[in-house]
Order: sequence, then C-alpha cells, then structure tokens
Amino acid sequence: MADSPILFAFALTLFAGLSTGIGSALAFFAKRTNTKFLSLSMGFSAGVMIYVSMVEIFVKAKDSLVEALGVVDGNWATVGGFFGGIALIGIIDKLVPSAENPHEMRKVEDIPPAGAAPDYSKLYRTGLFSAIAIAIHNFPEGLATFLSAIQDPALGVAIAVAIAIHNIPEGIAVSIPVYYATANRKKAFLLSFGSGLAEPLGAVIGYFILQYFFSDILFGIVFASVAGIMVFISLDELLPGAQEYGEHHLSIYGLIAGMAVMAVSLLLFI
Repeated sequence: MADSPILFAFALTLFAGLSTGIGSALAFFAKRTNTKFLSLSMGFSAGVMIYVSMVEIFVKAKDSLVEALGVVDGNWATVGGFFGGIALIGIIDKLVPSAENPHEMRKVEDIPPAGAAPDYSKLYRTGLFSAIAIAIHNFPEGLATFLSAIQDPALGVAIAVAIAIHNIPEGIAVSIPVYYATANRKKAFLLSFGSGLAEPLGAVIGYFILQYFFSDILFGIVFASVAGIMVFISLDELLPGAQEYGEHHLSIYGLIAGMAVMAVSLLLFI
C-alpha cells in the first residue's frame, strides 16, 4: 500500500479520536448543555453508522468472503464476523462498571453548585475511569475508521465524522467530573483529550499486526466485524444517549437525516 492512503487514513482516525477535546471544551465554556444539538447530532451519527454498516460495509465484507470461500461459506463467515464484532464490543462494554461508563450521559448542569461539598475523590475516580473506558472503546473504533479509509477514502470520511460526533459527549463525561474534583481545567482537558488518542493508537497497532496476514478472507471478516461494532455502538450508545437528553423526536429526525446524507454521498461516488 502506498504511504499516502495510509497517512490519510491515520489523519482521519486522529481527527475522530481527538474530538473528545471538543466535548471537553463545550463543558468548560457552555453555561447550559445544548440538549437539542446533542440529540440531533448523536441521532445523525447513529444514522450514518447504521446505514453505512448495513448497506456498504457488510456488503463489501460479503463480496470479499464469497469470492474467497464460495457462496455458502462466504455468507456464513460474513454473518459470523458481524455478530463477532457485536460480541467483542459488547464484552468490552460489559467489563466497564456502569457508574464509570462514559456512555452515561452527563450535562454541564451536573456540575455541583457553588457552596456544595461534593465527594471530590469519587468525582475524580469517575472522570479517570471514564477516560480509561473511552480509551478501551476507542481502540476498535480506531481500527474500524482506519481500515475503512484505506479501502475507500469517502467511506472513511463518513465513518470518521460519525465517530467524531459520537465522541463529543464522551469528552463531556470525562472533563466535568475531573474538573470539579481538581478545579484544574488543563488537567481535565488533557485527560479528556488524551483518552481519544486510543483511537489512532488502535489504528496503528491493528494495522501493523494485520498487514502481515492480510488477505481477502481476513479483510472480509474484519469488515464484517466493523459493521457489527458500529451497529452496536449506534443501538446501545448513541440512540439511548440521545434520548437521555430528553429530545426523542430530534434523535429520530437526526437518525433519518444521517441515513439520507450517507445514502446520497454513496450514490455520488458510484
């Protein structure tokens, strides 16, 4: 593979991962959480992920595996890879304690009021564990973005933007508790920002491991797994998270808009 596609894929993955810093900045400078914006944007991100996973990535995985293994075995391998991806991200999610789960939505309004006496050690622990949990979640997301961008740059851009949007509330989840435990904006921002570095790290490690074994079969299984991971993220994290912000209809409108935008963008590259 040429260096140029690899560098482009890495840049996209870096952009997606470090968008946790956007959420951190929003937490510091916004007086109130814009729930309408977050519900709409998270729904949009879910729409992009679900549509591109089922219409594009799953189909490419199946084509690759059918060509390598035949119609029957190729279809079975595609379905196995898809549900294997769901199982992988589900296990990762299960290992994260619910109290520290970064997908427990938080708002700027969750900040303890002036004069209150919050449990600072608990707040800091929540922020720290959220950062670790996000880093663990971002690892397979980074590999998904990276491999998609290498295979199809337009597809990689769409996935990177969707994951970047999904990382914004995660940045809030880390920075709010850390800031109000330490009163240190810089420390909270760096911890939030740094948790996103797991995304490009996952891309680099995954690529250097997989490049020695790359084949049509491996590509198909990895791509099918990526589709499963993104569908799980959408259904387990993005849509429930968007609705936790109390804007149910906006999250659905965002979902449909994300699917429509993704559909049109794929048609433009036929």
